[in-house]
Amino acid sequence: MSKWRFISEALEQRRDQGLYRQRLTLTSPQSCHVTIEGQEYLAFCNNDYLGLANDPRLIESARAAMERYGFGGGASHLVIGHLEPHHQLEQKLAEFTGRERALLFSTGYMANLGVISALAGRKDLVLQDKLNHASLLDAGTLSGARLLRYTHNDTAALEARLEDARDHRTLVVTDGVFSMDGDIASLDHIAPLCRRYDAMLMVDDAHGFGVLGPKGGGCAEVFGLGQSDLPLLVGTLGKAFGTAGAFVAGSEEMIEYIIQFARTYIYTTSMPPSVAAATCTSLDIVQEESWRRVHLQSLIQRFRQEARAMGYQLMASDTPIQPILVGETEKAMNLAAAMREQGILITAIRPPTVPVNTSRLRVTFSAAHQEQDLDQLLEVLHRCRGMVS
Repeated sequence: MSKWRFISEALEQRRDQGLYRQRLTLTSPQSCHVTIEGQEYLAFCNNDYLGLANDPRLIESARAAMERYGFGGGASHLVIGHLEPHHQLEQKLAEFTGRERALLFSTGYMANLGVISALAGRKDLVLQDKLNHASLLDAGTLSGARLLRYTHNDTAALEARLEDARDHRTLVVTDGVFSMDGDIASLDHIAPLCRRYDAMLMVDDAHGFGVLGPKGGGCAEVFGLGQSDLPLLVGTLGKAFGTAGAFVAGSEEMIEYIIQFARTYIYTTSMPPSVAAATCTSLDIVQEESWRRVHLQSLIQRFRQEARAMGYQLMASDTPIQPILVGETEKAMNLAAAMREQGILITAIRPPTVPVNTSRLRVTFSAAHQEQDLDQLLEVLHRCRGMVS
């Protein structure tokens, strides 16, 4: 028997458990209304929270940048791949976040791997929320540091960990908005704890940046956390900002250290300069068009009120991530399939992404959704209500 038979066995087991994942191929731009295999769907499952992924202003900025700078970055930032649009975007992000400096990465995953592995090593301790994104947990493991997790959003549990770790150099890492539950980290309590115990705080605000706060500054703005309160702020650009890539913002010294020691920065080709130019435009839109966040919140609150009135079990979230808790994997899959048959596209989230018996439909909202889109969603949910009772 081949030593590699485990590959086919693992795939078969995943199919038998109803956990097999398959890709959908869009033949339309990313939007609230998408086309798959010739069929149009109303989508409530992307992370384009402000409806900017297909904004013509971003497309025009990218086109103009390609005409001037070409398409590819051509090299890593530290060789000859740091172009003017990259530099301009970093400056704008630093100003927007109220930090001394910002640094671009190719993806959020690479940002988290690079920052954590640069700051924590074999003699150090990394404390992470139990529900942190996979990239944060992977980064903690790969850093070689001792990785400990604390109960989700439980500041007493975190303090107990910090108390035990007084003699260690400790990095505390949390999502800002938790991607599968939609709730927000208790940063108003976590930040003071980190100061008290001389721990470094890192927040990955992938799902809050651009969405939360009056100006779109995310969790840092919501809780009024400056650079000294939150030394490491990570944000992604492929969600609310509608483009691609990620950044980390912090002090001049901190960013210079990451440039020198983060392997995922040093050894990665820079993002296309057109993407950086488009993101500069997106950043302006995020600040100038606050109506997008106002409209988004209106949709979220109406959905929560009416879905709960139907008897659906929602999670404690006021963000665009609105999970409908179903429980059994098969029920969640069947509900998603039934809604797709009626033109609504929502992803069923199953283990191992979420704990066993907490399968859910992860409903996400965009500022591009209109009231009639929400009407259609609620109507279909009403018709499907019996499937989760």
